[in-house]
Amino acid sequence: MEKDMDRKTFKAMVVQATADGKYSRQITDKSLEELPEGEVLIKVLYSSLNYKDGLSATGHKGVTKNYPHTPGIDAAGVVEQSLSDAFQPGDEVIVTSYDLGMNTSGGFGQYISVPVAWVVPLPGNLSLKESMAYGSAGLSAGFCILKLQAQGITSGQGDILVTGATGGVGSFAVAMLAKIGYHVCAVTGKMKERQFLMDLGAKAVISRDDATDTTGKPLLKGRWAGVVDTVGGDILATAIRSTKQHGAVASCGNVASPDLHINVYPFILRGITLIGIDSQRTPMDFRRRTWEKIADEWKLTDLDRQISVCSLEALDVEIDRILAGKQKGRVVVDLTG
Repeated sequence: MEKDMDRKTFKAMVVQATADGKYSRQITDKSLEELPEGEVLIKVLYSSLNYKDGLSATGHKGVTKNYPHTPGIDAAGVVEQSLSDAFQPGDEVIVTSYDLGMNTSGGFGQYISVPVAWVVPLPGNLSLKESMAYGSAGLSAGFCILKLQAQGITSGQGDILVTGATGGVGSFAVAMLAKIGYHVCAVTGKMKERQFLMDLGAKAVISRDDATDTTGKPLLKGRWAGVVDTVGGDILATAIRSTKQHGAVASCGNVASPDLHINVYPFILRGITLIGIDSQRTPMDFRRRTWEKIADEWKLTDLDRQISVCSLEALDVEIDRILAGKQKGRVVVDLTG
C-alpha cells in the first residue's frame, strides 16, 4: 500500500469492549494503515447483514477473537490497488466469507484489504448492489441448490422442503428453486409471513410444528425429494426421516440446534444423502460457478421484494433486529455516502 494512501481515512463501524465487559458499536473514522496487509485493496460500496455479523458486533468470541473490530462478512466494491495481476484498479469485485469480518476488518467499513484468493470478479449481468442483496446468504442457498443437483435431484422428482424460509438463506433458496421450476414447500415459525413466502414462489407453507416430529420413529412417510435445511435440530432430523428414496438433504445452519438426533435407517434403507455446506471455505471454482448461476439462470427479477437498504449509520438498529430473530429477507448496507 502506498504511503500517501496510508493516511487516507474512511468511515467504518467499530466494535470495542467497554470497561464493564460489554461491547459498544460506533461509526468512526479509520485509516488505511489500520487495515491488515493484503494483496488487494478494495473500496467497499455495498455490504449486507448476516447473523454472524450480529454475533461479531456483540463481542461473540466464537466469531471474532480480538477487538476493536469492524464486522461484515460480505463486501462488494471496486479495486483500488492490487499486487496481483489477477485484478486491476477499477475492477468490480465481491468478497464473501473466508475470514472477512471475523478476524479480518470487514465490509462494514468503506475499505477492506484482503488476499487475492478471496476475491471474486463481479459476474456480468449483476450489479454490485444486487450481489450484496444475495451476499453470503444467497451464495449459501446457491451452494445447496448446486449440491442437490449434483445428487441428481431434478424438478420432476417431487417437492423440495426449505426450512427457516423467511431468513436470508431460506428465502433465497425458496425463490431460486421456484425460479428454475422446483415445487417448494417452505417451513417457517412466522406463519404471518405466509404470503411473503408464496410471493417468493413457494407452492405450500407449513409451520415449524408441522415440520417437527418427536415420536422417535426411525422413518416417516417419504415426502421430500430434497431438502435445504437452515436450522438444524429436530426439524433437520424430521426432514431426513421424511425424505424419499434416494433423496438428498443439504444442511447449512444450526439456529435451532447444532444437535442431530437421528439413526442410520434413512441412510441404509432409503439411500438418503446428507450434504454439509461449508459456505466459509468453499473452493473458489465452485464459488465462481455458483455466482455465475446466480447472475444468469437463477437471477431473480424482483430482488426488491426480498431486501431493505440501510446506511452505515442506521445499521445498529438492524443488528439488534437480526439478533432478536425479527429480520425478514435481507438488509443491504449502502456505503456509497
